[in-house]
Order: sequence, then C-alpha cells, then structure tokens
Amino acid sequence: MPRTTVTRRTSLLLTSATLLSRLPSASSAAIPQPATDERYTDDRQLIPAVRTALQQAVRFMTDTIAVRGGYVYQVSLDLKQRRGEGTATATEIWVQPPGTPAVGEALLDAFVATRDPQHLQAALDAADALIFGQLESGGWADRVDFDPQGKNTGRYRAGRGKAKGRNYSTLDDDKSQSAIRFLMRLDHQLEFKNERLHEAVSFALESLLKAQFANGGFPQGWQQPVEPGPIVNASFPDYDWKTSGRFKNYWDFETLNDGLAGTVTRTLELACQTSRDTRYREALIRFGEFLIRAQLPEPQPAWAQQYNHQLQPIWARRFEPPAVAGFESEDAIQTLLTIAEITGDPKFLKPIPAALAWIKRSLLPDGRLARFYEMRTNKPLYFVRDSYELTYDDSMLPTHYSFRAESRHAQLQQRLQTLQTGPLAPAPTRKPNLKTLRQDASNILQELDSAGRWVSDGKGHIVSNTATQDPAQLWIESAVFNKRITRLANYLQAAADNTKP
Repeated sequence: MPRTTVTRRTSLLLTSATLLSRLPSASSAAIPQPATDERYTDDRQLIPAVRTALQQAVRFMTDTIAVRGGYVYQVSLDLKQRRGEGTATATEIWVQPPGTPAVGEALLDAFVATRDPQHLQAALDAADALIFGQLESGGWADRVDFDPQGKNTGRYRAGRGKAKGRNYSTLDDDKSQSAIRFLMRLDHQLEFKNERLHEAVSFALESLLKAQFANGGFPQGWQQPVEPGPIVNASFPDYDWKTSGRFKNYWDFETLNDGLAGTVTRTLELACQTSRDTRYREALIRFGEFLIRAQLPEPQPAWAQQYNHQLQPIWARRFEPPAVAGFESEDAIQTLLTIAEITGDPKFLKPIPAALAWIKRSLLPDGRLARFYEMRTNKPLYFVRDSYELTYDDSMLPTHYSFRAESRHAQLQQRLQTLQTGPLAPAPTRKPNLKTLRQDASNILQELDSAGRWVSDGKGHIVSNTATQDPAQLWIESAVFNKRITRLANYLQAAADNTKP
C-alpha cells in the first residue's frame, strides 16, 4: 500500500475562527517538555508534563495518523498498513470501537481536562468525519469510505457516497451507538451552537427510536423504520432447531448479540441526560420491559443471542446457534440492573435472581461460562474448527470467536444485593484515587517516545526499544492511544479537584 499523504484541514464543523477564540490559548513552548528518564511524584512538575504529553500525542495522531479527522484501529509505524476489523484502504476510517468515535471521546476527555483548543479541534475533526459517513438511514456502518467509488462507500447523508451504496445502519459491536454517544457528548460540551453537529445527533437519535420494535427490542440494524410486531414472551422453539430456524436476514429480528443491550442502554441514558425529550426515557423503559419478556422459561431462565419475532431463539451466523447465551445473559442482567437504577422501578430486578442461579449452575469446571448452552439439556455447545460442525467437544474450537469467557456472576450478584438492600438509585460516583492516577500518569509519560507516539506490538503492549525493529511490525494503536489519553486526562481532573477548597 502506498504511503498515505494526510493534509490538515479546518473542520467543516467550524464556521469561523472566532468559535475557538473564546478558549484560552495553550502554547506548548511555555510548558517544560517531559523528561523521559524522570519519574514524577510532585503534581507541580507532573501536571505541566502531562499537558505537554497530551499536546505531543494528539498532534502526532492528527498530523500523521488521521484521515480527514478519522481513525482506524492500527497503523503500522512505517504508515504502509492500516487495519480496522480487517484491512483498511487509504481512504477508509473505522466507526466500530476503538475507531473514530472512541478516539473522539478520548480527545474530548483531553479537552475537558485542559481546555486546550488543539484537543477540541481534533475532536471536532473526528465528529466531522463521522457526520460525513452518517447513512441516510440515520446511523453508521462499520466504516466510512471517503472515496465516492470505494467498495464500501455507503449512501451518506452528506451526498458524497454511492447512490446504490450500503444504507444499513447497524447496532452490532457498538457501531452506531458509539458514534451517537460521542456526537451527543460533543454537542452537549460545546459552548457554542453548531447546527450541523446538533442536526446529525437529532437525526441519529430519531432513527434509533424508529428502529425499536413494538415489544421494546432492537434489531441488529435497519435501513428504514421497523414494522410493528407481536408482543409475546420468550419460549423455546418446538421444531428441530439443528436443521430449522435459519433466517437469511436474521439481522432484521430482535437481537442481544455482542453487548447490544448494554451499549443501547448507555446511549439512551446519555440521551436522557442531555435532552428534555421524554421519548428517550420511554424507549429505555420499553427496552427494559423487552428484556423481561425475552427471558427464557425455566429450567433456563436466561437470554438468547438471537430471536425471531415470536421471541424464540434462532440461528445467526453459522457459528451462532439457537441457544441460551452466557455472555448475552450477563449483559442482559447488567442492563436490567442499570435500568432499575435509572428508573427506580424494582420490576426490572425481578428476573435477575433466577438468571443468576442459572449462571451459577452452568459454570464450566474451570469457572468460566460457555457462550452457548443447548436448549433444554443445558449442555455447552461448541463448533469444530474449519468444518463448523456442532459438537459438545471443546478440543478443536475455531480461534476467531470467544466460545468461553470469565463469568461476572460474583460482581452481578453483589450489585443486585446492593440494590435490593439499599436505595434503588445509581451509586454515588467514587472519588478517583489521585495517588494511583499520579503513578499511572508518570508511567504513561515514560512510554511516550520523542515523536509523541505510544508504539506497540499490535496487541496493546508498548515497545520501548524500536530502533532495531522492523517498523512494518510495529504499530500505532487507537486503543492504546485512547486508554492513555483518557487516563492522563483523568489525572489532570483529579489533581485539579484536589486543589479546590
């Protein structure tokens, strides 16, 4: 792949230079550069060093890694390879976290902590890239392609996509949700009104509401408002599920796959917090009621990954059978706890004890939870690598998918007990530990190289000695950047709060 040439430009979101003039300037020349061989224990030294590190890291990302303000997951150190969930072209950015919305959130964290206009501009550029790629259906796909003739270019509202391109807004893997949350938060944070940003947020939220089924559930995605369906309680299918129950368009039906319950709930919760529109709270309540309906009956009072409109488990992909799903059940429990906290309504707690009891008795011998359990028998279900034959044997699993995971049973049980015995309301925000944040910030500064980069091995591990290594095998990772930028911002916020009388 040829080296990508990236030119900095003024975000389309900024209509005049005066918008940023309200913010205090932040000159890096006036701030001492962090010493890479020094450990900071004094906030008077560490705070300016962190501010400078943030400027260096953000400048590197915006000047060298960003494409029109947007980001992918990984870019090789030689800038010749770009990856999202797969190879990315020179004109593509990724929506799915840890791509553009997640980077935008980190940039916004940096701005909130510093009021540095450089960070706000970078966040606005990321928002601009997402607004360009907002589909006519209101949400987002996994990526945005700025090439009008690109293979993955969609039918963008901006009018620069393909007339016959993709128009499928998806909730899979927190794609549309993460974009909506970032844009909502940015819209709420700005001290000046930005009509284009606000309109994009409003259109996305309106489209999300129209994607909610009458029973309160959501599909994996949509191209147009969903059709009303029946309101029934979940049940086990009475057909041979191994040979039947396959739908080519399973994504049009109610789903909980890949954490959809939690990410949709966080999105609706933020909409409730930043808007006076009562429909978002109503949608959140209906979604909680859907989770109550979608709980399967005894002896497996948990949740499936994918349903039909009769709320019976069905096939999704060839390695996602109709089954009782461990990961999705824990996500449903977590979501019901959250909705109970938000609404103060104990009805959302009622399904949880039976579900937790099922999880406890379904744990594998090593204490983990299987992704799939056979309906009625409760035997863990797996697949044979390559052939994808259903089996009870876990010795030849495909490696691209998590068929087992650590269980959150203990944490969920503790949270339920807290809500059952205490006030049914969100727990007070815990004050961050400044000592821990100070140590983390000092460590993060040591990892940053002189070019303002956190260089990794492509698996999230920092590589300190890069001079003798092949730059094609070293990476700049958005996930690494996001985590460290937010942690540094958290330190600055905690340090500032500690000095308040």
